[in-house]
Parts: sequence; structure tokens; C-alpha cells
Amino acid sequence: MKRPIQLTITSFRDFYAFEQHVKSARGRRGLEMIPEWYEAPAFYFSNVASIVGPDSPIRKPADTQELDYELELGVVIGKEGGDIPIAEADSYIAGFTIVNDWSARDIQRREMKVGLGPAKGKDFATSIGPYLVTPDELEDRILPDRSRGNRYDLAMSARVNGREYSRGNAKDMHWTFAELISHASQNTVLKPGDLLGSGTVGTGCILEIQDEDHPWLQPGDVVELEIERLGTLRNSVV
Repeated sequence: MKRPIQLTITSFRDFYAFEQHVKSARGRRGLEMIPEWYEAPAFYFSNVASIVGPDSPIRKPADTQELDYELELGVVIGKEGGDIPIAEADSYIAGFTIVNDWSARDIQRREMKVGLGPAKGKDFATSIGPYLVTPDELEDRILPDRSRGNRYDLAMSARVNGREYSRGNAKDMHWTFAELISHASQNTVLKPGDLLGSGTVGTGCILEIQDEDHPWLQPGDVVELEIERLGTLRNSVV
């Protein structure tokens, strides 16, 4: 079932599950890949009070000059559970949606130097939608190897003012959603309405590709994130 997204998000954990994005983002800062990334999925909590839907205006923070979008796939949890085994984790997914984890890169960069964050570089806006698509709608896009949970072949792209900036695929997630759900539920409880983001697909943000042809976002820009079968999430910067 595909239905317009109309729900209250109870918590938002955003992961870092695409290897290409992690390598590219670290490489832009002159940093090597760290082995700990391969040991367990990493995530941070963001601000549910700042979650908005499709076509909602996104206010550019006054103190950033490096506003960015982030192209992500998200899942909403449908039933309560704790210490969920990977083999059972996919059954906790109520539906899939598109996530734009907007980022103020200059603010984020300052915060992360302290060794804690991101905070104000992220929590001003997250947009989701336009639909919540139930797992049965995507069964034909599940890849054959399900040993670590379902992995989906879904094309992902991003456009700014109608021009394509990003293209990737959900199948390139290093960590599956089953692994993300299992990890998030360790020593705690996931509840219906909890949102888990995949993290940014490779090339799925300006940070990875920024140059004269791919400038930071400004008021008036229209950002469209599209994921196959999930629709197009459109927001304007104001």
C-alpha cells in the first residue's frame, strides 16, 4: 500500500550505512576510512520537532553559508520490540519513505571538532515523504541474498532546480535495515512511529561533489529527492 505520509514520528535515528558516502565525506576532509565503521552501524539522534513533510518550506539558518541536502531512504517502525534479532528485524518495518536530512555543513564542521554532535548543524530541518510505502509493495525489488536481511534494488536521485546532482541505489547500503533495526534495539525498545534513516547514498549530497557547478543551497532553490517506487520529495529553501 502507498499512502500519503500522515503520522507522528516518535524518534529519529539517522545512520551512516553507505560506504561510498562515508569514504567520500571523510576524503574531502583529508581523513582515511576508520575500521570501527565496519564493526557496527553508527547513528545519531536528531530533532523530531523539526520534521516536516513534502512541499514544506525549509528555512536556511542565518548562520550557515553551506546549506546541503542529503538523499536517504527511511523506514518507520510498526511494532514495539527490544533486542530484536537480525533474522526478525525486517518484520518490524511498517513502511518506507524518502528522507532529506538537511545539513548546515559549516556549523556541523565546527561542532564535530569537539567530538560530540552533530547538533545545530542538523536539527533545524528534516523532511520526509511524500508517501509511506508498505514492504509488500517492494517485495519484487528484494535482492536474492537475504542472509543479513532484505536489501532493495531502488534507484535514488536528487535534483536542484531541475538539474540532477546525485544518483545512487539503495542496494549499495553496506548495512541492511535489518542490521540497523537490530542494532538500534539493543538494550532498549523501538516503538511504532520511530524513524530510522539509512544515511546518505553515495554522491547524495553537495558535500561530496561541491564545486562551481554544484554550489551550496540558497533561498529560492528547489530540491527534489526521488526514490524508485517511493515518489518524489520536494522542498523549497526560503
